[in-house]
Amino acid sequence: MNFRTNRKLLISAVVVIVLAVSVLLVNTSLSLKKEGSALRSQKEEILLLREDFLDLRKKIGAIEGKKSLIKADGIIPAVDEIFKSTGLTQKVKSVKPTATRDKKYAIEEEADVEIEKVSMNEMVNVLYRLENAPMVLLIKKARLKTSFEDPSLLNITMTVGLVRPK
Repeated sequence: MNFRTNRKLLISAVVVIVLAVSVLLVNTSLSLKKEGSALRSQKEEILLLREDFLDLRKKIGAIEGKKSLIKADGIIPAVDEIFKSTGLTQKVKSVKPTATRDKKYAIEEEADVEIEKVSMNEMVNVLYRLENAPMVLLIKKARLKTSFEDPSLLNITMTVGLVRPK
């Protein structure tokens, strides 16, 4: 009987150990699944942030490239250069400097520009030139009105800003 008792005891101990190990393995497996799903969601968030970061870095690179190409000494020469390149200097009614702001790393100059009797195509050309100028030019405000004499033409009043490094 002693041998049978020991055998039963041994089998019981083996069954208890196998059950304990299987419970530990199931718990470990469940915690690893939770951790894996959390890591997958973090990966998706990081991929979204990466795309945003790359877009911002591209925009900053474009502005940095423009910053190094600044040729104009002020807002008025910059606006004159833009309108000379489009051939619309005779349609510019006035360019009035309005403000100069001293920022941390740059100086921002603003001017009100009034343009009279321009077609829609000429307006698009001016906006394209402002956007793709070899300097950092910003359109702060713009107001479009149809011309009184010829409704197919536009009168444009806009506030343009030039950002120059210190």
